[in-house]
Order: sequence, then structure tokens, then C-alpha cells
Amino acid sequence: MSLSYSDCSSDLLCCEDAGILDGDSPEYSQEIEYPADTKESIAGFVEDEGDYVPELDYLARFQSRLLDASARQESVEWILKVHAFYHFHPVTAYLSVNYLDRFLASDRLPQAKGWPLQLLSVACLSLAAKMEEPLVPSLLDLQVEGAKFIFEPRTIQRMELLVLTALDWRLRSITPFNFINYFAYKVDSTGSLTAFLVSRATQIILAIIREISFLNYWPSSVAAAGILCAAKEIPNLSLLVNPGIAVSWCDGLSKERIVSCYRLMQQLVVDNRRRKPPRVLQQLRVTTPTGIDSADSSSSSSSSSNKRRKLNNCLWVDDDKDRL
Repeated sequence: MSLSYSDCSSDLLCCEDAGILDGDSPEYSQEIEYPADTKESIAGFVEDEGDYVPELDYLARFQSRLLDASARQESVEWILKVHAFYHFHPVTAYLSVNYLDRFLASDRLPQAKGWPLQLLSVACLSLAAKMEEPLVPSLLDLQVEGAKFIFEPRTIQRMELLVLTALDWRLRSITPFNFINYFAYKVDSTGSLTAFLVSRATQIILAIIREISFLNYWPSSVAAAGILCAAKEIPNLSLLVNPGIAVSWCDGLSKERIVSCYRLMQQLVVDNRRRKPPRVLQQLRVTTPTGIDSADSSSSSSSSSNKRRKLNNCLWVDDDKDRL
């Protein structure tokens, strides 16, 4: 989901002139002045972003098939569908996937596929929505758009606690959205094209989080590459902007990582390499019997089948490390 100035102007809480957002102001095309300490703040994000990414061997575990890349992709597809259904902010989707990846990297899920991964996906989306959204659907209402299993709220809440523990309660992650507005300004200091650059970069970033190949890049590189890809689509900027100059936007950026990420984005997104549409999954309901702390769960299939399936140990908790 991308944001436009027209979307923003309809949500103004005070009596601001919405025309300013649409570029009607005669001063709109003048250069934007950022506070003097903005560059230092962005550099601080670059310095700290490594604390909010999965462990270094996480991508290698997918490549060696220790983790199932297709199962992760299915979970991310579902998160993005619910994100679109409720019109959540872009950062909510990104945070959900970030929490999911960081939890999977901690190796606390005994089965990183099937209903355990679906439960983790719901919990991560719920936590991200609570962090970013002013209105959050109930835990039952959150399980829409082809969720294969429907979990009881208390089961999801237990999973949320396990995620919080694994992440050391560090949910205010650094994301590409901490960078893209500033990077858009570095490309177009007049502000006349900033709305498009941010909107298009947002679309690209949400499109590529499905791909495990982008797990190798930190948020600043993803944001810079996204802005560069967006600028490439504007004739007036495409000849002026190249990946090599992005490293000058802020201290701590890696030219090699930005160029590599940019080329991969061009290959997967901008050059119209389209993915197959996500599968519509059969929906099951997972319930937790009242009064049973061990959280044994049962599921009933959708109306197309009357078979019942027993799911034991909906949550596993290790006595030593609260491991799933």
C-alpha cells in the first residue's frame, strides 16, 4: 500500500490548507530545508540498524533448505493481503515481516511451516499493528484473507509473548521508512517529485520483502535502492541519478550494498518480473479447550470437508529458554 498526498490531506486534524499538500502553493517548488541535525539522525539509524535484522546465517539457512523459503513466502503473502485489506500503514507490513524473520532466526519454532508458522504470522502482524495503527482489529478479525487456521485470542497472545521474549521487547525496529523521505529529498531537493519518489519506493519495498534474496540487505540499502529505482522512472531524474552517488547521502552507507540491492530490485521489480498470484488456502479453525493450560488444540475444516483433525501442543514452551 502506498500513500499519496490526497490520502493525507483528507485526514488533516486541523484547518491546514490541503492545497499545500497538492503543490498549489507558489513556494512548493523551492528547495526544502531540513534541520541541521537531520543528517546526524539518519547516520544514527544507519549505525544502529544492524541491531534489528536477523542473524547473519539466516539467509544461508534458507539457501541450504534448513528453513523452507516457500513457507516464509506464503506467510509474507498472507501478511500483505491482510495489510491491504485493512489499509494498514506500509511500515506495519514491513515490521510484521521483520518480527517474523527475527523470530525464525532465533530458531525457537520447532516446525517453521504449517499452522505453527501461521500462528507466528498472526502474532507478528498483531504486534506490528499495535505499534503503528491507531485502530487495531480484534485478534479474530485479524485472521482474514485466506488464513488457513483460525486461532483463539489467548493462543495468539501467548505467541505474542514468546515473540516479545525472543526479540528482547525491541519492537521499534529501524526500517527503510526511516530513510526514504530523507533520501527522496537528496534526489529532489525542490520537493516537486518527492511524493512520487516516496510512494513508488514504498510500493517497491513492499513488493520485495517476499524475496529471501533481500534478506542480505539492511534497511538503509533497501531504502536507497528503492528511491533510486523510483527516480529511474522519472525522465528528468533518470539521467542524473546513479547508484554510485547514493553513498554520499549519509555517513555509514555502503556503496557496494546499495548498488547490489539496486540491481536486484531492477531485475525483480522494475523489469516486470512478476510473481504468480498467491494461492487461496483452505481455512481451518484452531480452538483451545477451556481450562487446559497445555493449549492442546483442535481444528475443524471448512464447509467443504467435515473431517476433524487434532493438533496437539499448540504452543511449546521450553523450561530453560521459553522456546517454542
